[in-house]
Amino acid sequence: MTVTALVTGAGSGIGRAVSFALAADGHKLGLVDIDGDRVEAVATESIGRGANGVVPIAADVSSEEDVRRCVAKITDHLGPPTATFANAGIEVNGPAHEFPLATWQQILGVNLTGVFLTAKHVLRALIDAGVGGSIVCTGSPSAFVGFAGGGNAAYSASKGGIIALVKSLAVDYARHGVRVNAVVPGSIDTPHLSIGIPDAERAAHLEGLERSAGTQIPLGRLGRPEEVAEAVTWLLSTRASYVTGSTVVCDGGLTARSANDF
Repeated sequence: MTVTALVTGAGSGIGRAVSFALAADGHKLGLVDIDGDRVEAVATESIGRGANGVVPIAADVSSEEDVRRCVAKITDHLGPPTATFANAGIEVNGPAHEFPLATWQQILGVNLTGVFLTAKHVLRALIDAGVGGSIVCTGSPSAFVGFAGGGNAAYSASKGGIIALVKSLAVDYARHGVRVNAVVPGSIDTPHLSIGIPDAERAAHLEGLERSAGTQIPLGRLGRPEEVAEAVTWLLSTRASYVTGSTVVCDGGLTARSANDF
């Protein structure tokens, strides 16, 4: 059955992979990213991959007016988004005692408030239309464990908040036929892994990550965006019709592994 799907952070990485997976299934897509050129490119490719209509929108998910506009436009053109992937996020790291308040607020504004606003306006659209649906939000292993590299307080707080938000929304909106879940990607081979790395150093940085994955991740490698997309599209579909308030971890066993070898 063809549905209308909304994907935020659709311009690259996991959001892009999910957009293509949904397109291959013939769904209608509302694609949102802060980078207008990137989301237009994903929209064009999604049509070629089988999407049954695409509305690309450049927007900032931390702005309620932007999110309201996105959901209204998608609903007007394609119907209410009964499958939503609230995925847009940013990461800036640094020691907490030196971390600028403005940067903290920016990270929570995009990662946590952006997910809340996306869910808020999608839920309103679904309730107004009298239909149920599925919302999947992107978490992180940092919601559960501190990263050895450190400096992750703001990002961790935002992702921990998403996990708590998912559980609350799942309970509140089950009576409306809306399921809400989280997907937790681990070390996935996306541009996100190279944030803050100069272009000239990026290849060496990725090689180092691959070597580390061989010893630190039980499956012995970085993940692929398409692997996370499989989990997301399952959660969005009726195949996961009895799953809500849950967290699906796609991290190659990273958070299952103890650092102690005894």
